[in-house]
Amino acid sequence: MPTLLLCGHGYLGQAISRDFITGGWDVTAISREGDPDATPPEVSCDLSSAEQVAALNVSPDFIVHCASSGRGGADAYRAVYLEGCRYLLQRFPGIPLLFTSSTSVYAQTDGSEVTEESLADPDRETGKILRETEELVLSHGGIVTRLAGIYGPQRSVILKKFLRGESVIEEDGRRYLNQIHRDDAASAVFHLAWTAAGRKSSEIYNIADSNPLSQLDCFKRLSELFLRPLPSSGPRDPDRKRGWTHKRVSNAKLRATGWQPAYPSFPDAAPGIAKDLDLS
Repeated sequence: MPTLLLCGHGYLGQAISRDFITGGWDVTAISREGDPDATPPEVSCDLSSAEQVAALNVSPDFIVHCASSGRGGADAYRAVYLEGCRYLLQRFPGIPLLFTSSTSVYAQTDGSEVTEESLADPDRETGKILRETEELVLSHGGIVTRLAGIYGPQRSVILKKFLRGESVIEEDGRRYLNQIHRDDAASAVFHLAWTAAGRKSSEIYNIADSNPLSQLDCFKRLSELFLRPLPSSGPRDPDRKRGWTHKRVSNAKLRATGWQPAYPSFPDAAPGIAKDLDLS
């Protein structure tokens, strides 16, 4: 039975652990606080502490770093992502590590399609730290996955705002929305573990759905699905957490390995997500 060391057991991490356990893996999950009642039980470990990471008592065959920065800024990114991966690589030399980065590292604003070969030169400091972490992981033979915006059961900012009548179409609505269902993201990570476990790969994969929609087209589909009016137009939000970009993220490289998303486009999942979405 192969062993996964799962660093981060939040919204995405819990889906990853579920898939690995179902697939016959033994999973050791760690989180900052630790929760012995979680499934699997969580081991308390602060990834930003070299001493705590060095003290981890596990012999993994594969490592996934999907810990959250806790919505922190550059200091939190550096501690959790860059230093966290550095300490894991030092503690477990030669063990494949998969780091969940973000498609926000692509700063394109021209609506072009971006692949793993495209320029990734973010202008925000947090994005630069992600890129530094990516290069660290790749230099040690690891895998970097760049995740689009995650939505899923009980979570979708876009759908929640739309159903509450709070959505705004930015300018002409041309900006593309790159998203991925949480369960598709988890299945992609599991798929990559099977294809990469036991060997070094130093590869980057975009984890996004197959049909990115413009903001306008997305709201048109939601209006049709839920019989609601289109949102009104307004100015763009320059303070978006992931930055203001305009690009179509390609998942062709990942699909070429045999993975396929269960939800190729956001509207495919929206009706099911809406049933359990808390609109309060």
